[in-house]
Amino acid sequence: MKRFVIFMLGVAMLAVVAACGKEEDVPTDAALPEPLEVELTVPEQAEANEPVTVSALVMQGNEEVEDATEVEFEIWEEGKKDDSIHVESTNEKKGIYSAETTFEQDGIYHVQVHVTARGMHIMPEKQIRIGEAQAESEAEATDHHDHEATEGLAIHFVQPEESKTGSETELMTHVQLEGKALENTNVRYEIADPADEIQWAETEETKPGEYIANYKFPKAGTYKVTIHIENEDLHEHEEHTVEVK
Repeated sequence: MKRFVIFMLGVAMLAVVAACGKEEDVPTDAALPEPLEVELTVPEQAEANEPVTVSALVMQGNEEVEDATEVEFEIWEEGKKDDSIHVESTNEKKGIYSAETTFEQDGIYHVQVHVTARGMHIMPEKQIRIGEAQAESEAEATDHHDHEATEGLAIHFVQPEESKTGSETELMTHVQLEGKALENTNVRYEIADPADEIQWAETEETKPGEYIANYKFPKAGTYKVTIHIENEDLHEHEEHTVEVK
């Protein structure tokens, strides 16, 4: 009887060891998705009040991305980013998204495309010269871009669709440097109410380069929201407004 019990215990132990061995053989590393790549096409020069077509080719590896969640073009005149306009794109298929716009006056303009697809966000930028406008000198450009002094830094604040008093509003910002997500960076919001009283909201990095804070606006009105971005190499800020009902 004792021999039988010992035999059964031995079989059970061998089964446990075999099961552990099988678990160790299971691969644990999941393949990471290939990053998005966006080729932004913008004419170098155009004339005022004439239609201009801009386009973006969205790729993931060798695959043309036809199911992007959002492709939107943001356009602003040099030194006037706070007055930027947003133009929705048309899905032309084969990974190409395009839009048509016009520029009312001569000047140097920036065209930045915001692409969200397959859980990733990318926002390359190019310039276009309209009419007889000349590129600014470095000194003039510095005067106009105090908040964008870091070359290659791209900031995209996602304007809340609706903000109500006492309800949490999601404040989201995407930050990239040289076309890549800027990770592990201190991003926070300086929030000034209609009476210019200041509150601060700290963010959490929910995805690489995506920083979110949930904030309850205490009363209705127009709030100034300033995004502060800091790490060992930079300290930048950008201002926006949020209307609260």
